Amino acid sequence: MKELWDPEKILEKKREYIIPCLYHFYSRPVHLVRGEGQYLYDHQGRKYLDFFAGVSVVNAGHCHPKITRRICQQVQTLQHVCNIYLTQPMYELAERLASLTPGSIKKFFFVNSGSEANEGALLLARIATGKAEFLALKDGLLGRTHLTTSLTGLKFWRSDPFPAGGISFVPNPYCYRCPLNLSYPSCDLACAEAVIQVIETSTSGQVAALIAEPIQANGGIITPPPGYFSRVKEILDQYGALLIIDEVQTGFGRTGKWFAIQHWEVEPDILTMAKALGNGVPIGAFGARPEVADRYTRPGASTLGGNPVSMVAALATLEVLEEEGLVERAEVLGGMLKEKLMELKERHPLIGDVRGLGLMVGAELVKRDKEPAPKETDWVLEEMKDRGILLGKNGRYRNVLAFQPPLVVTREDIEEMVGHLDEVLTKVEGAL
Repeated sequence: MKELWDPEKILEKKREYIIPCLYHFYSRPVHLVRGEGQYLYDHQGRKYLDFFAGVSVVNAGHCHPKITRRICQQVQTLQHVCNIYLTQPMYELAERLASLTPGSIKKFFFVNSGSEANEGALLLARIATGKAEFLALKDGLLGRTHLTTSLTGLKFWRSDPFPAGGISFVPNPYCYRCPLNLSYPSCDLACAEAVIQVIETSTSGQVAALIAEPIQANGGIITPPPGYFSRVKEILDQYGALLIIDEVQTGFGRTGKWFAIQHWEVEPDILTMAKALGNGVPIGAFGARPEVADRYTRPGASTLGGNPVSMVAALATLEVLEEEGLVERAEVLGGMLKEKLMELKERHPLIGDVRGLGLMVGAELVKRDKEPAPKETDWVLEEMKDRGILLGKNGRYRNVLAFQPPLVVTREDIEEMVGHLDEVLTKVEGAL
């Protein structure tokens, strides 16, 4: 049996061989070697309840036997041909996605990641409109390519010192920390109305699209109020610009619907997806309404996009999500999770806000007068990890606890996590 390195040895190898832009959670990280359902195991066999799902990836649970079996069968049959050749799984998946995506989105192009999906969607928007400029929301995270990094509205992730031009940012619907110092609903969706002012004053008027996550994941699970996206879409239509919705983290049941934008009953012009579509297998896609998609006619192949293994993994994942009722399960258990966290908020002043939909919930940790508490957030994460529970963190100030477990999580798991979190918050608050 191959030797399993301890975390210290891995960190030595990391310092020697990995570009230092790669960070990791925890001051005392663990070496994860196995996963099953909602659980992960380290190199010493210790079990951890996973409440982050590999950053919203393994919606069907780690190493689901049906998905794993189908992947293995495909690898043994046909592992790769470029998508310039015909293989059935890609067309099966496109047809299946067309039955799930909102509105009339029907035509797809398959890639390998969320960054690549967003990059392709932005290119499609330029081709379809003949315009070059883009709008994005503050606090968004859209990828790690040059253009998607430039469209990212979080300083933490804007690592490119020479961002692309032709980009303007609009206020995001961050109600807890309203960028316009207003309150919903008396604000009359002023953050949406601000799109008009930005187009009129910060652009040439030649805007190809606005790209937005329906819930800003890395921004801190920022969840827009009712009516927000409807008004934004009206404004974009007025100026002949498209709406690109990034469902990379929110898609495939995470929020209690197949796609989060369905909560706002808005049809985007272009939709991007990745992560949970493959349940851990690298995959991404962008899809569009036919009248938009059909403008892209020049060659656009992808060596690995649409490969048979990823396509079969995605088909199996969609089958599992449907057969096991995991989308509906996310809605029900997400309601329970949010209710439990709201109860903790009443008892713990460290929790300033709880927000989200389905099994995508954030708890923003603050000190007095809403001052962000990033150190306390790290402390909570470390303590929970030591108790065998893995949470996420995100937000503009890295002070938001992220609860995004596999959708196979149980009521008992939620009760266990909340019980430990209650104790940890008491401990942290007692030391302040």
